[in-house]
Amino acid sequence: MKALCQRHTLALHSAGKLPLRRCAANPSPTWEPGQYKKIKGSEAAMLEKCRNAQERWGGVHQLIDRWLQERHELISAYQQLQSQLDRCSRETLQVFCQWLVDYASAGHFEVYEQLLREAQDFNDQRGLELARQIYPRLQVITQLALDFNDRCDAQLARGEQPQLASELAPLGQLLHERFELEDCLIEVLHTAHQQQAMQAV
Repeated sequence: MKALCQRHTLALHSAGKLPLRRCAANPSPTWEPGQYKKIKGSEAAMLEKCRNAQERWGGVHQLIDRWLQERHELISAYQQLQSQLDRCSRETLQVFCQWLVDYASAGHFEVYEQLLREAQDFNDQRGLELARQIYPRLQVITQLALDFNDRCDAQLARGEQPQLASELAPLGQLLHERFELEDCLIEVLHTAHQQQAMQAV
């Protein structure tokens, strides 16, 4: 219960409700909204976190497993785009945008709803409160990602080259924050319930 409380507190820190600290279950730092630091090789760090998440939660639920694989594909597409900033091809940008939209949509319309249903089935008031605290931030990040996609679509339709140099790094920071928040959601709203179910058998 203490560990669950610590993970719940981490998510509140991430939502900007409490000062930043580290979570015992996940020692990597989470940034408060609007207080990002530019990280050298941030896309590599995101990819490593994605692999870690797959190791921790992959397979425990087919929906989450598929979603984490989509996260991996999204980060790989981000890396590819980052390496071609000065000569980005239309196809490379479209592949990234497609993964971006697919991942964001799966989160909001499939995974988040499943996690909420689990919390309701287990009458997990702490988990439901966590969701109420951090879902608004996830929605903001999702909208910013979709806005990026819409701008790219509009510019490509006009035959213009999107100005990625000024947009890609901030987008990467937003995705990094989103992955941190999502990992806390999985930890609190899914893994804890799986443990409870096993103990009840």
